Amino acid sequence: MRVSFLGLGAIGRPMAVHLTGSPFELAVWNRTRSRAEEFTAAHGARLASTPADAARDAEVIVTCLPTSREVKELLDGPDGLLATMREGALLVDCTSGDPESSREIARRLAERGIGFVDAPVSGGTSGAEAGTLTVMVGGDEHAVQRARVVLEAFGKRIVHCGPVGAGHAVKAVNNALLAAQLWATGEGLAALSAAGVDPRIALEVINASSGRSNASENLIPQRVLDGSFPRTFRLALLDKDVGIAAGVTRGERTSAPMLQLTAELFRLAHVELGEEADHVESIRLIERWSGVEIRSQGEE
Repeated sequence: MRVSFLGLGAIGRPMAVHLTGSPFELAVWNRTRSRAEEFTAAHGARLASTPADAARDAEVIVTCLPTSREVKELLDGPDGLLATMREGALLVDCTSGDPESSREIARRLAERGIGFVDAPVSGGTSGAEAGTLTVMVGGDEHAVQRARVVLEAFGKRIVHCGPVGAGHAVKAVNNALLAAQLWATGEGLAALSAAGVDPRIALEVINASSGRSNASENLIPQRVLDGSFPRTFRLALLDKDVGIAAGVTRGERTSAPMLQLTAELFRLAHVELGEEADHVESIRLIERWSGVEIRSQGEE
């Protein structure tokens, strides 16, 4: 199967590695050409000079970019995907994008007889490297089945969520829940720290009780209590995802004051902490506002 992969970032690169070798003939393209050159030197894929070159003769084109805006920008012009994508090809968008953009892209491609599925992923860089990502897919059944052989190369759990846009909607809401849990847990631990409770002891209780979450079980114990705050997933991207989720609730006219508030808080954290901050560093803002540090008393 001839596959092209566009977007060799922190998540995209290890995903693309799983598409090297049989049964795939892989071509890659990246906005920063040196990354694509390094990839092809290491893994033997064909280096594409432009998106159009990448899409030429490809049966499946995979995009993994920061936002839907970048995906739409790749479509047009003499070097764009639509210059060479053939009828019957399939675009699989693994970007954490927005549902409305996905529907717009799908309509444009359908006019040319080209299929489309949105297929954002969850599992981080470790899941991408291990090939164990969860993939949330939106599209019609036929297109999803065509995409499955590619998605299964880097995904352990492939979930057909609904029509085009459904995958992006589910991913956005999932990340909004991550953000809400992270922020609420940070606020609670800040209060307990101010009250003299060691946050490690507090988490021991919380994680054996009904307040536990991924934030309390993994993110805060591994990244906050020792003050390490490693940078694995940018706060700017989580801000974008929570904003998409808030937009979904507005578009569907559902009541969502908690998600709207979460979107505002992470927008503010993004502005205050900058483009390179990690998502867990949002807790630094809670610490600043509260005048405490959430650190275990056993940590130096």
